[in-house]
Amino acid sequence: MYAFQYEQVTSVSQATSLVAEGGQALAGGQTMLAAMKQRLMAPERLVDLAHIKDLIGIEVTNTDVLIKAMTTHQTVELSREVKQRIASLSLLAGGIGDRQVRALGTIGGSVANNDPAACYPSALLALGATVITTQREIAADDFFLGMYATALEPGELITAVRFPVPKRSGYAKFKQPASRFALVGVYVAQSGKGVRVAVTGAGNGVFRHTGLEQALIKNFSPEAVDSVKIDPSNLNSDIHASALYRANLIAVQTKEAVRQALAQV
Repeated sequence: MYAFQYEQVTSVSQATSLVAEGGQALAGGQTMLAAMKQRLMAPERLVDLAHIKDLIGIEVTNTDVLIKAMTTHQTVELSREVKQRIASLSLLAGGIGDRQVRALGTIGGSVANNDPAACYPSALLALGATVITTQREIAADDFFLGMYATALEPGELITAVRFPVPKRSGYAKFKQPASRFALVGVYVAQSGKGVRVAVTGAGNGVFRHTGLEQALIKNFSPEAVDSVKIDPSNLNSDIHASALYRANLIAVQTKEAVRQALAQV
């Protein structure tokens, strides 16, 4: 490590003021601290958000689940209210990393980081969520801009994410065994507006698959996936899996996510 200034804040206004002055916001630290140890990041001033009570908690209605930015993955996983309204979101949170990561990592940190193999971005995109910040509200479709890139402006902090409650949904992830990130993860959500399918781990950031969406709108069943050709040309190839393998995994994981969704009814 190296010398840096550490600021522990207790209010959103304190945090935004310090970040506006050049401070780096620190959420759960599961990505940032590792990057600092590897000298991939070298912030001079860390602004720790962990003690801002207004950024912790879950609020639910019959139509929405609002999760505040500093709420941990473990809290989402164990929340009875989340399980009752969006069981797939609880399942997703319970499959992130290991127990230590889930105890410290936060939804706001994960969404702001936008790792191309992270789980939460697929949930936001498939469920049509809204990212609430200190300045505005941003639809998930407009928020994710590619690998580690988002629509957040300098100094803008996420305060919460609002998820519409779907008719039914499912999330299936094929884990990279060492990191437990998604080699391929697929989130499927059906609502009164149709079907949305979001894929993580397979490309240059999370993306929706319109071919799968159209097929599942016509016939919401695992068999409908067989009619869709998954093009591997824009998918990742690396030491873990080829693009062709990932294309096949997208189909397999989509079928599993649909089976989960159907089991809810």
